[in-house]
Amino acid sequence: MTQDFQRRLPSYGASAGTNTSWSDRIHVDPILLLLITGVVLFGLVILSSAVDGNEALFDAQVRRIGVAYAALIIAAQLPPAMYLRWAPFLYLVGLGLLILVLFVGIEVKGSQRWIDIPGLFRFQPSELMKIAVPMAVAWYLQQRVLPPSIKHTFFSLLIIALPAFAIGVEPDLGTSILVAGAGVSVLLLAGLSWRWILGALTLVAAAAPLFWQFVLRDYQRQRILTLFDPQSDPLGAGWNIIQSTTAIGSGGIFGKGLYQGSQSYLDFLPEARTDFIVAVVGEELGFVGIAFLLTLYLLIIARGLYLASQAGSTFGRLVAGALVLTFFIYLFVNIAMVSGILPVVGVPLPLVSYGGTSAITLMAGFGIIMSMRTHKAW
Repeated sequence: MTQDFQRRLPSYGASAGTNTSWSDRIHVDPILLLLITGVVLFGLVILSSAVDGNEALFDAQVRRIGVAYAALIIAAQLPPAMYLRWAPFLYLVGLGLLILVLFVGIEVKGSQRWIDIPGLFRFQPSELMKIAVPMAVAWYLQQRVLPPSIKHTFFSLLIIALPAFAIGVEPDLGTSILVAGAGVSVLLLAGLSWRWILGALTLVAAAAPLFWQFVLRDYQRQRILTLFDPQSDPLGAGWNIIQSTTAIGSGGIFGKGLYQGSQSYLDFLPEARTDFIVAVVGEELGFVGIAFLLTLYLLIIARGLYLASQAGSTFGRLVAGALVLTFFIYLFVNIAMVSGILPVVGVPLPLVSYGGTSAITLMAGFGIIMSMRTHKAW
């Protein structure tokens, strides 16, 4: 009877039986995959409007989405033990690439973020660190007693600070914030004391004047000042926020209709297909369209956190949970930026904005989340 009961239990990992579902055999979560696909399809519809008939850009994005799905499937096949073993090496390779990009990187719009492989592809090493940093911190902490001590918290913060600083030097403040948030998420999930968190926030607040004076560049200071009074420079630094909030507000409840947005079609809206694409959603589909998209995002986050809670090890729970929280930070920063709540820092809307490296990184992250849940016996 016991043997018969054991045969009825679901099997995970490479030893899965022939009676398992297709999703178990390829280690994906069908619910999360369906929700992700919903956002991707929604994004392609909006992008078709944002590119204003440029079929080459749209076709390029479709190809990139195909590569991103392949990255998700491949990442889901790799067992958590492999991620654990390779976490420190992935981190060191990523850190080395960040240093390399400062010397041989391609400069685009004043930022040196890209490494170009002639005749093959161009990639952004900082995107790799969105996965490598939380994985490295989780690798370090899973060997220690949790919640982490002061000593282990310090070394964890050092792991986070090195790539975050290197990315900030490029400069790429938005990605630097996301990478730092990914690493700090692991510490929060590891049970870091709230007293230490409040103490750290106090130190950050105290250091803010020094950060303002010696770290931020002139254009970054201007972006922060413009946040509080965009009308002070309506044709310069305030242009982005003014046009994005105008586009969102003009959509009303139901929007002007797909392909009917005047702000993007008349080129008033900056970066309509990348950082400010949610303004296109607001103008053309209104509050209903934004609410629908946000609902899909929240369901993805909820499902991701559930899968993280079901991971089979401390390392798996920390990594999967941190990747979900990083996705939330990604979403929050973009929406708040376009809405005029946060300064413009150049963070695209996840799985919707035009771009390949970001989509591939996000989808690979979801594949890792699925791997941590489905490979339970390791």
